[in-house]
Amino acid sequence: MNAKDLSLRLQKAAEFVPQDARLADIGSDHAYLPVALMLQNKISFGIAGEVVVGPYKSAKKQVAKNGLDKNIDVRLADGLEAVELDDQINAITICGMGGVLIRDILQRGKEKHRLSGNERLILQPNVGERQLRQWLFDESYLIIDEAIIEENNKVYEIIVAEKGTERPEYSGKELLFGPILRKEKNAIFMKKWQHKLEKSEKILASLRQSDQDVAEKIQDVTQEIEWIKEVLDDAGK
Repeated sequence: MNAKDLSLRLQKAAEFVPQDARLADIGSDHAYLPVALMLQNKISFGIAGEVVVGPYKSAKKQVAKNGLDKNIDVRLADGLEAVELDDQINAITICGMGGVLIRDILQRGKEKHRLSGNERLILQPNVGERQLRQWLFDESYLIIDEAIIEENNKVYEIIVAEKGTERPEYSGKELLFGPILRKEKNAIFMKKWQHKLEKSEKILASLRQSDQDVAEKIQDVTQEIEWIKEVLDDAGK
């Protein structure tokens, strides 16, 4: 197994893992990512964390099949409870979940003292990127890199963050679009937000026809539409 056997989104996440990292991959899905990275000699130690018995057993088999039982520890645990501070983890990958779920995993990990603050977080939310960035902002994490890719007609964002000493200054727009992605504005980014604009305009039209009290929701969606149009218009200049 090597990096080429990984999905495109996992290949991209792998690029942000530091050389010789001690990696915890949470929600490891057959341990594909830590196994591929160990076989490339990119990580020195790996934890594959799974909360469901089926995927946990699959991860154990994958690790054993590649002869990596001494290098990758597969653990049945909920989120970051798979990690102990004594593991000296310095990179955490959480891929293929909603941004709100990733946020909640990180929050529980913080509350249960499973985060040392020395880890690089490599996060690949399927949705809810804004809420995840908001948590990183609130917890004084600096977003050091971002990527956006398309695979099987789905768009995925990857957010890479490290703990800082002070809260970074991110605007509402940067939390929505991503401080780095917003500057790069590549073709996939533009495609995503054009599609999102069309959906948001339909939602707004529906809200305006509602007989419920949705004034606050209308205001939020209107603001989002304005920001999306600004970003798309700026890219076209």
